[in-house]
Amino acid sequence: MVVLHAFFALAAGFLAIALLVTLMTALLNKLTPSWVTEGSHPEPGYIFVNLGYSFLAAAVGGYITAWIAGHNPLIHVLALAIAALLLAALSALQHRGQQPVWYLLALVAITPIGVFAGGLIRLRVLGVL
Repeated sequence: MVVLHAFFALAAGFLAIALLVTLMTALLNKLTPSWVTEGSHPEPGYIFVNLGYSFLAAAVGGYITAWIAGHNPLIHVLALAIAALLLAALSALQHRGQQPVWYLLALVAITPIGVFAGGLIRLRVLGVL
């Protein structure tokens, strides 16, 4: 039962990240279509907004994971941060050459940091920190 609860906490955090990033990307593309054109690098504004909402989405995912985990939330948040790091690295490898290297590296770094920050915020709310 503990393993199932841990899996649910990680899955909920990851689902929150994926849904928020997907929704925000669709909204950004709809509001600023000139920032992204097919076959070219995205505009700097798009990149910085994307980095910002990616961080916030990761923080929400970390918070949700820590909230659902209940017992020992930091371990669950660290597991989600490692999973996010690996998935961001795989995504960066797939997109190399299509986007600036510094942007891909920033996404790889920002995602697990955001997850960890969200988990720490939850611990702060609980009064642990």
